[in-house]
Amino acid sequence: MHLEANGIVGGHEATTDQLLLVAQGSGVVTGAESQAVRVEPGHAVFWRQGEMHETRAHEGGLVAIVIEGERLDPAEVMRSLD
Repeated sequence: MHLEANGIVGGHEATTDQLLLVAQGSGVVTGAESQAVRVEPGHAVFWRQGEMHETRAHEGGLVAIVIEGERLDPAEVMRSLD
């Protein structure tokens, strides 16, 4: 996913479990509690199916990998490579 400077994916309900992995840039995400959390490269955000959420890029834009699926287990997807 690529968001241009100050781009936004407005508030919506996750249709399935979602994992957002920030690769480049920075921004702010919100979840069910609408608390804004800053994200940058290396950060991961997980939303459960049905959870309202939003993603906003800062002035440098934001690039992320989004993984979606039923019964997605973030611990399984994000295993350490050690």
